[in-house]
Amino acid sequence: MRFRPPAPPGARTEPPPADDAAAWVTGAVPDGWFVEPPEVVVDRDEIIIWGRLPEPDLPAEATDADRAAAQAGRITQFRENTRDDRIRVARQVEHRYQRKVAWGARCGDSSELWTHLAAPVMTRLRQPERQVLDTLVDAGVARSRSDALAWCVRLVGQHTEDWLADLRTAMTKVDELRKQGPLG
Repeated sequence: MRFRPPAPPGARTEPPPADDAAAWVTGAVPDGWFVEPPEVVVDRDEIIIWGRLPEPDLPAEATDADRAAAQAGRITQFRENTRDDRIRVARQVEHRYQRKVAWGARCGDSSELWTHLAAPVMTRLRQPERQVLDTLVDAGVARSRSDALAWCVRLVGQHTEDWLADLRTAMTKVDELRKQGPLG
């Protein structure tokens, strides 16, 4: 672990790197929980652990509504049956990576995320930008400016996912090069 000088009072400190979090979580999750390795999503505030559950066996004549209900039931049952073990793993992850942990499950086309973090984000917006948010609030699209801003971020994320993925890949490459150094 590299040395980090103490932060000045009131300064935000960065949590430790979580480059190995997906591997660590995969090793910590009990065998048989998921049908594939968990997907681990990390940012500076939170780690979300997504697991895919086996789909329930339904008769061929089951409707889409039946499938959705069965998948929701499978997710709910998983949540209830694994609560103590998930809390134990989450505490270990939180201690190791100094971030909050949320759990989510996917089953077929259904997904549910539990106890995830809603982090406040400070921003300064000029009047034209505030007017966009106020229009969304006035139109009933959002309850508040905060909700409107979150809605905008989600919308941008949906429409630019490929670009954001390319950007994240490039940032990872830059980080690798930075770690190697010029003599690497």
